Amino acid sequence: MTNRPEGDARAERNARREAARQRAQRARAQQKRRQRGVRLGLQIGLGVVLLAAATIVTLVLVDSVKPAGPGPSNMSQGGITIGQDLKAVTASSSPSASASDGAGEVRITMYVDYLCPICGQFEAANGEYIQNLVDTGAATVDIHPVAILSNRSQGTKYSLRAANAAACVADHSPDQFFAVNQALFARQPDEGTTGLTDQQLIRIVTGVDGIRERSAITSCIRDQTFAKWVDERTTAVSGGDIPGSSLTAFPGTPLVLVNGQRYELTSPITNDDFRTFVVSAASATEGTPTPTPSSTPTRSSSPAPTRS
Repeated sequence: MTNRPEGDARAERNARREAARQRAQRARAQQKRRQRGVRLGLQIGLGVVLLAAATIVTLVLVDSVKPAGPGPSNMSQGGITIGQDLKAVTASSSPSASASDGAGEVRITMYVDYLCPICGQFEAANGEYIQNLVDTGAATVDIHPVAILSNRSQGTKYSLRAANAAACVADHSPDQFFAVNQALFARQPDEGTTGLTDQQLIRIVTGVDGIRERSAITSCIRDQTFAKWVDERTTAVSGGDIPGSSLTAFPGTPLVLVNGQRYELTSPITNDDFRTFVVSAASATEGTPTPTPSSTPTRSSSPAPTRS
């Protein structure tokens, strides 16, 4: 065995240590680069998450404060006006059909909830009488669907969905609105039940004679196109914004006015009482002809009404 000089051995050991030191430096540099990459990735990921969260919060806040948007055609003040021949008074109506000022005729205004049992009782007792007055041109009727009882249908919000369905008709087939209003009350579910499904509402509404744009109405009901508008109008009415009335507080549904005078519900609800009130209110309004009371019989002997 050949012995190398001590200096050569020391130099070799130094070279090995230096090589090891360089490898360690490279390893540490690589580790730092990896750590920087991980940190950068986390920072970018966190930034994306925060940005997405901020965007969602912003959208929610904007959606909660933005207006409900345009409501249905022919319901600029939350109600639709029905005139002679049970036709809707619209922007395209002929001057003879217009009832924008109610001059020369009795003007009936009704705020109804399609789940409200007292509304149903009023309709049963007086719907045919009102139909006769309006059909002959002796009166116009403004119908305002509201959703006061949305929380009385086991979470299905039937009042809101039914009022939305009525709004869909006002938008797409206004001349059939009066008949649809009658049909919704004829099939009125009991308060406290789940109410009717959207499909049942669609069948009722599109089954009315003469209904137009069935496909558009079907989509409108399914999509609840005017639900937010109905909700906004209900909030406004509940807060005292009651077009067609001088009232500053909403007394509940049904609210019925004749030439601006509020009709106080009787117990039981009868057509005789309402007919007398219409004649009295018409007589008290200067220039308004008194309608001849029809012989429509009383159709309801309901118990004392409880306002909703």
